[in-house]
Amino acid sequence: MITTVRLMAVAALIGVWMGASPAPGDDAPDPLPSWNEGSLKSNILDYVARVTTEGSPDFVPKPERIATFDNDGTLWVEKPVYTQFVFVIDRVKAVANQHPDWKTKEPFKSVLDGNTEKLLTYGEKGAMALVTATHSGMTTVEFNDIVSTWLKTAKHPRYKRLYTDLTYAPMIELLEYLRANGFTTFIVSGGGTAFMRAYTEQCYGIPPWQVVGSSGETEFRYWDSSPTLVKLPDLLFFDDGPGKAEGINHYIGRQPIFAFGNSIGDKEMLEWTANCKGLCFMGLVHHDDAKREYAYGPDSDVGRFPVELMEDALANGWNVVSMKDDWNRIFAWGAPEAAVPAQAPQD
Repeated sequence: MITTVRLMAVAALIGVWMGASPAPGDDAPDPLPSWNEGSLKSNILDYVARVTTEGSPDFVPKPERIATFDNDGTLWVEKPVYTQFVFVIDRVKAVANQHPDWKTKEPFKSVLDGNTEKLLTYGEKGAMALVTATHSGMTTVEFNDIVSTWLKTAKHPRYKRLYTDLTYAPMIELLEYLRANGFTTFIVSGGGTAFMRAYTEQCYGIPPWQVVGSSGETEFRYWDSSPTLVKLPDLLFFDDGPGKAEGINHYIGRQPIFAFGNSIGDKEMLEWTANCKGLCFMGLVHHDDAKREYAYGPDSDVGRFPVELMEDALANGWNVVSMKDDWNRIFAWGAPEAAVPAQAPQD
């Protein structure tokens, strides 16, 4: 008769032979080391445990574990201006010799003169004119090559590092943690789909087909006798505000159960996620760390976080991340900082 001890020994050996992972416990590595201990981190860990544990009343099958993330300001830096807008400005300067009329035509003139203040006065209409001029009239392959080349050299004005180095370490850990627990992670951003696809796999481990963004029209043509797709100047889809929920439905086809954003443009995506049929998680990154990154909110030109959004988030039980208090590091190359101990209550 085989004793219980022998059975346990055999089971242990089988586990070693098959490379079984140790059961989670106090010795298990922290999956979110850049997150300070506290309610936010606990909420994430508890949520993932509840929806991934078979037999739990909140269990969600793997195919339905959809997590959507905004990009700018949620996964990487967006100040002083959106990274794609920096790319647009650099492209205008790079091809200006092919367009002599730009020297006197706005908003191109402001770009060439380096007059950022005046450039911003042209608003969305001016931005669209610049994007149209720099993102069309070429094949999709040529555009991808241009973006990839630019990302290898373009550096942020404050940090003097490549933009691809400016992803938020805590959010990269969160993406990896979710995927390790059977989630499929998607980018859902107002940024250009083609622009983001040039780096999302490298930076976030998210392949091109899991990127939903604003898109321009393309047309099938024979270019130098080869079949190809040419980028056209017309807008196909704008993925911001209500467009995010619409884009998720159109391109993903499943309602998320986990969503993260950082601004008013993410509100509808979070509201739609909150209406999922089971247990849902909604998160917002609040930029309140002027020392390590930036502090901005209600009146910011980018990543606007109005008071009303904060009130809605708190009233609805959404998780608002304080970069200053909840993250012990911002970027992977930054040294972790010890969490500030909570002050004792005053008498």
